[in-house]
Amino acid sequence: MLTVLGFAMIATFLVLIMTKKMSPIASLVLIPALFCVAVGQGAKLGDYVIEGVGTLAPTAAMLMFAIVYFGVMIDVGLFDPIVRAILRFCKADPMRIVVGTALLAAIVSLDGDGSTTFMITVSAMYPLYKRLKMSLVVMTCVAATANGVMNTLPWGGPTARAATALKVDAADIFVPMIPALAVGLLAVILLAFVLGRRERKRLGTLTLDEALVTEPEPETVLVGAGGGDRLTKAPRGTGTGTGGAGGADIAEGDDEEQEFKGLDPDRPTLRPKLYWFNAGLTVALLAAMILELMPIPVLFLIGAALALTVNFPRMPDQRARIAAHADNVLNVSGMVFAAAVFTGVLTGTGMVEHMADWLVGAIPDAMGPHMAVVTGVLSLPLTYFMSNDGFYFGVLPVLAEAGAAHGVSHLEIARASIAGQPLHMSSPLVPAVYVLVGMAKVEFGDHTRFTVKWAVLTSLVVLCAGVLFGII
Repeated sequence: MLTVLGFAMIATFLVLIMTKKMSPIASLVLIPALFCVAVGQGAKLGDYVIEGVGTLAPTAAMLMFAIVYFGVMIDVGLFDPIVRAILRFCKADPMRIVVGTALLAAIVSLDGDGSTTFMITVSAMYPLYKRLKMSLVVMTCVAATANGVMNTLPWGGPTARAATALKVDAADIFVPMIPALAVGLLAVILLAFVLGRRERKRLGTLTLDEALVTEPEPETVLVGAGGGDRLTKAPRGTGTGTGGAGGADIAEGDDEEQEFKGLDPDRPTLRPKLYWFNAGLTVALLAAMILELMPIPVLFLIGAALALTVNFPRMPDQRARIAAHADNVLNVSGMVFAAAVFTGVLTGTGMVEHMADWLVGAIPDAMGPHMAVVTGVLSLPLTYFMSNDGFYFGVLPVLAEAGAAHGVSHLEIARASIAGQPLHMSSPLVPAVYVLVGMAKVEFGDHTRFTVKWAVLTSLVVLCAGVLFGII
């Protein structure tokens, strides 16, 4: 009964958000509350929610201070050189822009934190997508899938969990999987190329390239736009471009002027004299995260406090910076605490355990010698519908024991278990995905509808590559 209700709860949630009948926050709270009452455990709802909130509170704190920290770094111009480099590579070609998104997301993912990756990637690429009227779900799809492949780094989480759960060395899991993961990353870049070609075909032939490359002085940047968008030269603030088929001449507007100050070279928040301090602070912060010197929420709390104090010594300026990023902080932290209700009920009522047992029990005995492949396939839906902790500490040991009975090593099972990460990063139970869709101003349902099929394909590519290379 709990198995059926668990799947029904997840299906109801996904249908409601994908059809936009309810907002994600409302769905994450009301649907599990309803199902908790339906299973006869309504009296324990408060306990389940508090337990879920307690589990995700550190994540919410990390996201809150990470958004403030990277928001300040963007304000002061730390990432402007990255943006300019991307602009030079992308020019005004939608295909190059989408491929650039994949490359940027993959590179930034080296820090092992999805939220950081999405904040930097969206901050760099969002204005360009808006100006050229490109599809924002293409950006979120490519960024999430690229980050999913890179999330398998030993310090990214899943690999370490698999190693801990099965008592094997993380390096023995990850290093042999590098060829398969490299194929997965190439698949993401190929996906970006295909989606970029589709965007190029939809928008027609754009003619902003000359404005970007033939007049290097002064620097070419993107500045605020309203009803239309414009490409302009700083600091004069003049210049025009032409859209392609389906786009009129790009003109100046006022409605969103403040929204796109992130690439304005004359914004008052720039701190060029503190560039190397900010770069050093960021490198030190990421290094401390990788080395696990302190809990990540504590690191970002300290980092945000230092960044604000050094870059904006005056209290009014600090308050202004915090207020500027309060929208993102509230949206993301609110979504995380709403997700805590969902995970709290799913776990507290025993639905997750029953669903996992049912799936494992449904595996035919004849599949025993192929348990590594079975584990890889199961990792797709299981890491999508439950947290990594639930899968790696609750389900994976059971799968590993079933495989061991047929001579399949724990290492093969562990390697196969990380194949589903490209799909996992778009799960509604992953807090970082709300950073991605929130900053990109994309509906979560739209992101899910567009991304899931491509993320599943990427995960299967990783799994098949692992099998072909003899790793799994």
